[in-house]
Amino acid sequence: MSDATSHLLLPYILAAQAQKHVTHNEALRILDGLVQLSVLDRDLTVPPPSPADGDRYIVASGATGDWAGWDLNVALWTDGAWLRLPARTGWRAWIEDEELLVVYDGAGWIGTTPAALQNLALLGLGTTADASNPFSAKLNDALWTAKTVAEGGTGDLFYTMNKEVAGSDLGLTLQTGFVTKALLGLFGSDRFRLAVSADGSTFFDGISVDNATGIVDQPRLPRFKAYTNYDNYVGVGTWTKIAINNTDYNDQAAFDAANNQFVTPADGTYLFGATLLYKVNASTSARMSGRLALNGTTEIRGSRGEISGAHVSEATALWLQTMTALTAGDTVELQGNFRDADGYFAADQTSFWGAKIG
Repeated sequence: MSDATSHLLLPYILAAQAQKHVTHNEALRILDGLVQLSVLDRDLTVPPPSPADGDRYIVASGATGDWAGWDLNVALWTDGAWLRLPARTGWRAWIEDEELLVVYDGAGWIGTTPAALQNLALLGLGTTADASNPFSAKLNDALWTAKTVAEGGTGDLFYTMNKEVAGSDLGLTLQTGFVTKALLGLFGSDRFRLAVSADGSTFFDGISVDNATGIVDQPRLPRFKAYTNYDNYVGVGTWTKIAINNTDYNDQAAFDAANNQFVTPADGTYLFGATLLYKVNASTSARMSGRLALNGTTEIRGSRGEISGAHVSEATALWLQTMTALTAGDTVELQGNFRDADGYFAADQTSFWGAKIG
């Protein structure tokens, strides 16, 4: 029969033993030193000069002095002497100066943080993961940084997301109060899309990129092309709004055909152009002018043009083009004028177009 326990090596009280309290107290001393094990340090090779009763250390390799030969064992200062507690596989210890939990694996003390986590069903960081969100994190900042060349890495960092087939969805969902306001990714195809929403249910594509060609489209960009479907008579010497009353296209409904003008839907820089085709009334000696007017009265700088040579009815044309900064609600209209003789701006070929470019 052994005179000590198998794991903690606590001494047994033997039959007919004298001074049984000595053996009992020795066992209590060992239990007190090992149960809920917490050590001050694990890097020392020599005992500290002034230990306090109950101080414990994991002895570092290469120990000398009173700790010689105690490498990786637990040293307990008790009753004015060092007591050696040989480490056994599975012992756990809290390292106070490192705030680290370690375990003895039979060869050394190792951190309890695993080197790899594989095939976890749920992982919650600061919050609770569930079946809908098996990986969940609640935090204010996150950092992904490349492993440097000095660390054995490449210095590069790629974040890869993958979907099964082109018809599936892959993207980032951006929310406010858990209401989706923007989607970024590949939705229903491999075409890259940025879509936005006010209510989380109706979405508008702001940017769409064809993955086969790289061609970028802005489907919601304010843009229009409009024309007049009848000959507009204009007298001599008066700037007159041309009744641009039909559209070939009118994205965002920015062109108001009923009032023959463009209404700015959002602050920004806009590019405009116009074509005015002359049609004779009584004389080909008319001098044809055109311009774009801001809010009905202010000529937009750089938009005015005139043809003063001899006109050919339904052949002589004037082209205008300009760029300008506008504020939401501003209106832009096409105006015409004749000098020397009156005339018409011809139907169908007199047109006005524009688009937001910035």
